[in-house]
Amino acid sequence: MKKKSLLSLLLATCMTAGLLAGCGNSEAPAEEAPAAEAPAEESGDAEAEAPAAESSSGEAVTLTVLAGQSTTDAGIEDMIDEALAAKYPEVTLEWECVDWGNDFQPKMQQYMQSGLPDIMIGKAQDVATYAPQGILGEIDASYLDKGLDAARENVTIDGKTYGLVYNALYQGVYYNKTMFAENGWEVPKTQEDLQAIIDDCNAKGITPFASHMVDTWSIGNVTMQFMMNDVFNNDPTWGDKFRAGEVSFSEDEAAQTAYTYNKLIFDNTYPETFSTEQTDCDAKMVLGEAAMKVSGSWSIQNFLDIDESFDFGIFPFPNQTGDSRLIFEPNITIMTSAATEHQDAVNKVLDVLTSDKELAVEILDYTKTASMLKDVTPTFTNPSQADIDAYAADGMIVDVTLGNNQLVWGGFQEENAKDIAAWLQGDESFEDCLKASDGRVDASSAN
Repeated sequence: MKKKSLLSLLLATCMTAGLLAGCGNSEAPAEEAPAAEAPAEESGDAEAEAPAAESSSGEAVTLTVLAGQSTTDAGIEDMIDEALAAKYPEVTLEWECVDWGNDFQPKMQQYMQSGLPDIMIGKAQDVATYAPQGILGEIDASYLDKGLDAARENVTIDGKTYGLVYNALYQGVYYNKTMFAENGWEVPKTQEDLQAIIDDCNAKGITPFASHMVDTWSIGNVTMQFMMNDVFNNDPTWGDKFRAGEVSFSEDEAAQTAYTYNKLIFDNTYPETFSTEQTDCDAKMVLGEAAMKVSGSWSIQNFLDIDESFDFGIFPFPNQTGDSRLIFEPNITIMTSAATEHQDAVNKVLDVLTSDKELAVEILDYTKTASMLKDVTPTFTNPSQADIDAYAADGMIVDVTLGNNQLVWGGFQEENAKDIAAWLQGDESFEDCLKASDGRVDASSAN
C-alpha cells in the first residue's frame, strides 16, 4: 500500500539501467491460461519428494509474474533474476510490477477473467482473498519448511498453505531517540503519556508528528494500526460482528476512537501534511523537525538513505487501556497459479527464493525488513531492532493480518481512508465519515 519514495525510485532506477525489460508496466493481460483447477492432493508421497529439479535442464521456459510492490520493494526483481539465472538459466521471469495498494487487486480481477500469471507476489492477506476461489496452487512443504513456522499461520486455509511469506514489516510509532533523551521523554504507554510528550513538543516549538496525509494509503494504514490495538485486541471477531449487524462504526466507541487518533495526528503535525509526500516527510523526521512518525518498516529505507547514523526506535501507538502491542505484518508473499502449465519451472523459482541465502540477505538488507526464512538474518543496522526484540520477549507483538483479513484493504480500508481525509479537511462531518464506512459493509470481506 506504499507508493515508491523518490530516493528508493532513484536507487532502483540505477540498479535497473539496461534491464528495463525486467519489470515492465504493460497493461496487456497475460496469455490466457486454462480454467483454474484445484491444487492436486491425491498423492500421499508428494511432500516427501523435492519437486524442483536439482540441476538445470535445457528446456527454456518463460514464467509470467505479477508483483504487487510496497515502497521498499522496487528493484528486488533484478536480484531475483540474477540469482535464478545462475542456478536455472533456462527459466526466465517476465515481470509486471504494480503498486500493491492501488493496482494489485484490480490486476488480479483482470487476470481472473483472462488467466492468472504463473506467479503472483502480494501480501499474506491476499491469500485469504484468492485461495477460497480455487485459483491458487498449494505451496509444497519442501519450500515451506525453509520458512519460520509463524510464516504459515495466516496463509493456510483448511490445512493447505497457499502462500510463501518471505519477509515482514513492523508498524508503530518511530521516534527520534536523541530527541527523546535530550528532552527526558520516556516511551509512552498510555494516551496520557503520549499527550504529555505532545504538549511538551508544542511548548518547545517541536512538531510532534511527521505525517504525509496526501497519501491516503498512509491514513488507511495507521487507522488499521489503531483498530488493531483499540478494537481487535479486545474483540478478535469484530469484523465478523460488523457484517452480522452486531456492531458498527456509527455506534462502536472503540472504532470511533481509532478514527479520531487521525485527528490527534492532524492537529499535531505540520500544516502542509496534505501536500507532503513520504520522502519529504521522512526527511523531516531524520532532520529533527518532528519527534515521532506513525509508520512501518518501509520508512527505514528512507531514514537510512538520508542519514545512515540516524538513531531511532519504535513503540506501539498507545491505546485506551495502555496495553498496545507492536504490529507485525507479513509482507512479500509468493503465490502460484493452480492452473500453471509450468509447475516444474515455478518450483525452481521457489527453490531459489528459499535456498539462496545470499539472495535473501541481499533483499532483506535492501528492503530493510525482517526475515521469514529459517537461518537467514539481515545484516543492515536497524536502530529499532532492540525495541522490537523487547516487545517480542514480552509477548507484545500482534499480527495485523487478523484485522486485514476481516476488514480488507481493497474496496474497504482504502475507501474509508478517503472519507477520513475528507473529514480532517472539513469536507464532511465525522458522522458522515462513520456512516460511509458502515455503508461499505458488503465490501469489508474478501468473501
